[in-house]
Amino acid sequence: MLYALCSMRLFGGLMGMTLAEKILARASGQKEVFPGQYVTAEIDLCMAHEGLAAVFRNLARAGWSRVWDPSRIVSLLDHYVPAPTERSAEVHKMVRTAVKQWKIQHFYGERAGICHQVLPEKGHVLPGMLIVGTDSHTTTYGAFGAAGTGIGFTDMAYVFATGRLWFKVPETIRFLLKGKLPERVMSKDILLFIAGKYSAEAAQYKSVEFVGPLAGDMTLASRMTMSNMAVEIGAKFGFFVPDQKVFDFLKGRAQKPFSPVAPDPDARYEAIHEIDVSSLEPQIAFPFSVDNVRPVSEAKDIKIHQALIGSCTNGRLEDLHTAAWILRGEKVHPEVRLLVIPASWEIYRQAMKDGTLDTLIEAGAVIGNSSCGPCFGAHMGLLGSDENCIAAINRNFKGRMGSQKAQVFLASPATVAASALEGKITDPRNYL
Repeated sequence: MLYALCSMRLFGGLMGMTLAEKILARASGQKEVFPGQYVTAEIDLCMAHEGLAAVFRNLARAGWSRVWDPSRIVSLLDHYVPAPTERSAEVHKMVRTAVKQWKIQHFYGERAGICHQVLPEKGHVLPGMLIVGTDSHTTTYGAFGAAGTGIGFTDMAYVFATGRLWFKVPETIRFLLKGKLPERVMSKDILLFIAGKYSAEAAQYKSVEFVGPLAGDMTLASRMTMSNMAVEIGAKFGFFVPDQKVFDFLKGRAQKPFSPVAPDPDARYEAIHEIDVSSLEPQIAFPFSVDNVRPVSEAKDIKIHQALIGSCTNGRLEDLHTAAWILRGEKVHPEVRLLVIPASWEIYRQAMKDGTLDTLIEAGAVIGNSSCGPCFGAHMGLLGSDENCIAAINRNFKGRMGSQKAQVFLASPATVAASALEGKITDPRNYL
């Protein structure tokens, strides 16, 4: 198969490329690349949160005292904020030491929010870039037409030292999104439906492209949710084609000029799946897997003790507005704890100014500072034994949010808000 592909290029000229192929070709200095090929690519941007401490240790042990380009590294603190333990405080201390020693130019500390929301807000994520991060949900940047992917601390240390990293060019799966989302059904429901239908391994080390009429109609916030969770079906990259919505968002934010790319009409795909959302129900991922998905009609009346809206998946203003609309004038069930954590301080302040936070507080929500909080199981809102939580986050592994005997159900912000009112998993379409 590889020989056939090479032969086609030798004798038939250049073939069309997908988004992943185009970006990896540009970053590796080649006119074209093809799936299965190994390339060494120049990295455009690195993101490191608390993981910067591990990178610093790895390079220090190797006797390395500098980085290849301090202007291409963005760092912040988001997983353990404020530091809940002495160990966390020491990690933060080491991060600050690394930032100072390496003269990293873009450090936001704990004052900005969650990395995957902050980097686009600050204009670091641009269409066509190749971005690596010390966090698996770096795929979020695909919503802006950037190739974002998470890597380990050792690989990141190599990138910090050299500015390069090897990649195997991935096959690409295209999801053609059609139809109009029903009321109270969100992009989170689409991704959960895809995970349930095609499995958490469907795109293992592959790139995915979300395209079609619905993809173009989606807000950037909705696209970010799907790109963020692309990694939950195994994806290396999770793209939307950059359009005017992206360019408008970046006006006044972009740190430098950029060159957006789009897939070629004759690009080759491993598979193309059509998803018509016109009759899609709200979806629920049952414990303990993201692909253990059922429609809400098969999940109703499961008692919950906690509800969570936040994280790099669903902590954006659109998500808070959706929850506030459902909760306005109502009260959270007396046996439910509702936690709301805006994804960034920019979102926090917008929600404060437009009255969203006030509406949520009046309903009984507890508002947390912008951080990963309970999603990562670090601190803030952890679960006790035999407790159930419905959460607008990205993972529901056993022990993810505290006790090994607790259960986490994944859902959209609309479903979480409706369930918080009822004290049980509830169809948000009851609140039209």
